[in-house]
Amino acid sequence: MMNTNRRRALMLVPALALAVGGTGAVAAAASAPARVPAVANGWTTGWEAAMQRPSIGFEPNWSEAGFSRQTVRQVVRVTDGGTRLRIRLSNQYGGSPLKVAGATIARTGKGAAVSPGSLRHLAFGHGARSVDVPAGGQVVSEAADVTVKPLESVTVTLYLPETTGPATTHLQGYATTYRTSGDHRADTDGSAFPKGDTTHSWYYLSGVEAAGGPARRDTVVAVGDSITDGFGSGNDADSRYPDRLADRLASAGRQRPVLNAGIGGAMLLSDSAWFGEKIGTRLQRDVLANPRVSTMILLAGLNDVGFSEADIPTFKPNPDRGVAELIAGYRAVIRRAHAQGIRVVGGTLLPMGGAEYYTPKSAAKIRQLNQWIRTSGEYDAVVDFNRAVADPDDSERLRPGFDSGDHKHPNAAGYKAMADAVNLADLH
Repeated sequence: MMNTNRRRALMLVPALALAVGGTGAVAAAASAPARVPAVANGWTTGWEAAMQRPSIGFEPNWSEAGFSRQTVRQVVRVTDGGTRLRIRLSNQYGGSPLKVAGATIARTGKGAAVSPGSLRHLAFGHGARSVDVPAGGQVVSEAADVTVKPLESVTVTLYLPETTGPATTHLQGYATTYRTSGDHRADTDGSAFPKGDTTHSWYYLSGVEAAGGPARRDTVVAVGDSITDGFGSGNDADSRYPDRLADRLASAGRQRPVLNAGIGGAMLLSDSAWFGEKIGTRLQRDVLANPRVSTMILLAGLNDVGFSEADIPTFKPNPDRGVAELIAGYRAVIRRAHAQGIRVVGGTLLPMGGAEYYTPKSAAKIRQLNQWIRTSGEYDAVVDFNRAVADPDDSERLRPGFDSGDHKHPNAAGYKAMADAVNLADLH
């Protein structure tokens, strides 16, 4: 393990220089991952979503169809506050430049409405309200004077005047996103957005950053699959386990940013055309690029174990991964995080007795992997999610009161139990 001074020094060396010029926006090519622009100059990411290629997901969404002369309004809860806000927009999987004719940000009201007097138009370099996001790139807006407290929600509205083609997305947002025809980015009462024209995905919006609060390096990032993403937690409830962990930290007087880098269906070792890139591929973009990150919670491998046990099209490719392969994958992620001075907390895999890919073979792999996670000493700390949610009468199954109904994803109560299992002292 390297010493603290060397870790801090490493965090200040960007993988790619991405100048922002203080308030403007510059795009970054997807093929050259970089640190989040200018975070080291006083900006902290209060919310982020791991971006995915367009896909049908687990429920209907707009990613494959994209948008044309439409306004998209999205609501997110930030876990860090400040007096100025800015947004990151990603065209990571776009086949052509994305034209954004305008964007606004505001404190959230009820539904599609925003808090009176809080709406601000965003600019993108030299005061311009429109911006082209290159294919495979991202942009960062200029700052807007909006004061928001940690754990409050903000509403980001984009007007997309041209046909976008398939949209870079985060499929399982579990938050209502609104859409309407024409330019309604300045709508405040929400009346322009039809109640029935909604999805629970996010589009193009990859981050909300805050300034005006303390400059610190204590961000926690939860990395994983649908259990981290929050499948089964409910919509518009902010009941995923990282949400509940942020709540718990705030209640304990230890508020800090907690970011969710989960992707439903994601795997540790394999890319998926349906669910996104493997964790090793997206680790730089979703975790290591942010110099404010101090701790990563890694909960991954259940899909690598289970997908090969079920003949379901969306699970493919589904190679039969051995325990040794998965341990090597964990070690590679730990090694890369440690090289950036990031502490890694390992999460044990949840029980899934009764799920479609539960078999004696997959159950045996879970037991072996959990034994390694608990006892190897290769993580800086361990959170035993498995024991936190397992049925006391059958350790292969979720406790009935924690089961969302599919026998592998917790419900909101189960996610709270997972958050409660984290030792706050392990989050540096």
